[in-house]
Amino acid sequence: MNTLAKRALIGFIKLQIILALLTFLPAWSLRFWEAWLYWLLFAVCALSITLYFLKHDPQLIERRLAVGPGAEPEKSQKIIQAIAGALACALVIVPGFDYRWRWSAVPIPMVLAADVLVVLGFLMIFFVFRANSHAASSVRVEADQPVISTGPYRIVRHPMYAGGLVMVLATPCALGSLWALLVAVPLCSVIVVRLLDEERYLSAHLPGYDAYCEHVRYRLLPLVW
Repeated sequence: MNTLAKRALIGFIKLQIILALLTFLPAWSLRFWEAWLYWLLFAVCALSITLYFLKHDPQLIERRLAVGPGAEPEKSQKIIQAIAGALACALVIVPGFDYRWRWSAVPIPMVLAADVLVVLGFLMIFFVFRANSHAASSVRVEADQPVISTGPYRIVRHPMYAGGLVMVLATPCALGSLWALLVAVPLCSVIVVRLLDEERYLSAHLPGYDAYCEHVRYRLLPLVW
């Protein structure tokens, strides 16, 4: 196993440990079946994507490993990422307390439907990665980086954020918590703010991006915005 694969797999394991701690500790129970299902689906999807691109596009994995506020070159994105990270943690912490104290209940069919949406969000992100090797975790432009207009980028300008929003909005119900929707909504708002700030950066630093914006009018939702 090469160094990149080791770093990627160690990062995956750390993420799964953190996700498990953030969900099961607040619940104070291992009977939280919604969390088990979510955790397993998240693990299978994330690992499958990681292994696929380690084989077919290791440079993408290298770009994705630099993550978090410290990896952002712009101060505005550092702040946005810090807020988004805190809300993302709260998104999986709140359902644990909800389960423990029985604040709300989500019907099993709705939980399963939400899990399907989480997988769909991962699938959307997979197609984004396959179309755009420069889909880094931070907002930056590399030398000779092209404007991508193929695959899902033909439909909306930010398909990765679209997939992320699907996952964020589905996560509360997938974890059996209606109260977590109060975290999902502001997290979606922060993602939109990040998107707009990223567009500002790309317009200033990526040649041809403005022309692409004129060609693909919608940012997240076709015919809407």
